[in-house]
Amino acid sequence: MAAVQGGDSSALGELFNRHHAALYRYFLRLSGSAALSEDLTQDVFLRMLRRGETWQPDARFTSWMYRIAHNAFIDHTRRSKWETAMPEKMDIPAPAGRQLEQDEEHALLHRALLLLPPDKRELLVLSRFQGLKYEQIGELLDVETNTVKVRVFRALGQLREIYERLSGRPGLFAVGGRN
Repeated sequence: MAAVQGGDSSALGELFNRHHAALYRYFLRLSGSAALSEDLTQDVFLRMLRRGETWQPDARFTSWMYRIAHNAFIDHTRRSKWETAMPEKMDIPAPAGRQLEQDEEHALLHRALLLLPPDKRELLVLSRFQGLKYEQIGELLDVETNTVKVRVFRALGQLREIYERLSGRPGLFAVGGRN
């Protein structure tokens, strides 16, 4: 990012190559829409180019990047009313045996995740899928690390309730600790 700040906009290409897949997955898990995820990923890199001077060399690049991503997603949700997206591909060939069972469980978990309020969904996406530490999430959201821990715990509890309601099988969903 220091090279981009120095006027080398081609260095943004290297940052794109390193981080675009993670950002895309972040947005896909938040929105459930591949097209929106692509658009928001591009928007983040445009914002980085425009606001490169806001990055501080002593700060974690990924925290700064996810702060921009968070703001881009919030801006999007403010512009359009929040609607829970349905998976774009509904006609998927059925795999055999245990794989089918696992795929159904993953689909059910994905549906449950999409039914969470956006702020709770984002916490789980950042901590469980994007692999950010609670400290990084706290920096991103401008809250204390312990606040992040409590919010993640509550979000996992709500995810568990939604999952169990959708599956009709209470006690099936196991939540493990992390970070």
